[in-house]
Amino acid sequence: MPESDEYVDVLLYSDDSSTRQSVMAAVGRRAAKGLPLIRWDETATGPAVVSKVERERYALLVLDGEAAKVGGMALSRQLKQEIYRCPPILLLIARPQDEWLATWSLADGVVSAPYDPIELQEAVARLLTAE
Repeated sequence: MPESDEYVDVLLYSDDSSTRQSVMAAVGRRAAKGLPLIRWDETATGPAVVSKVERERYALLVLDGEAAKVGGMALSRQLKQEIYRCPPILLLIARPQDEWLATWSLADGVVSAPYDPIELQEAVARLLTAE
């Protein structure tokens, strides 16, 4: 999924389709005024995330730290250590107390549940504009 000036590609990983839907609804098609539209790429399994990140270019990865089988924290750490120029990672966590684990995971940003739409939009916008 190539990037253009009009769109950015964002991979969203969660094994829970309702989590994916709530994140996409909260952030919307554009994280902030002046930013490109977001093309969401929904992914439900850890191996699919690794495969897609190896093959495609994404502006941002949003990973669910609470996903079953392969959690977003472990995926974040793996991707940051194995992928050259890994895109920024926003980690979704269940509790603010888990932020220390997000630090271990090498994530670039973290948002804890319940997911506030404004906080999600701001986190996505911040990571999309960080160079």
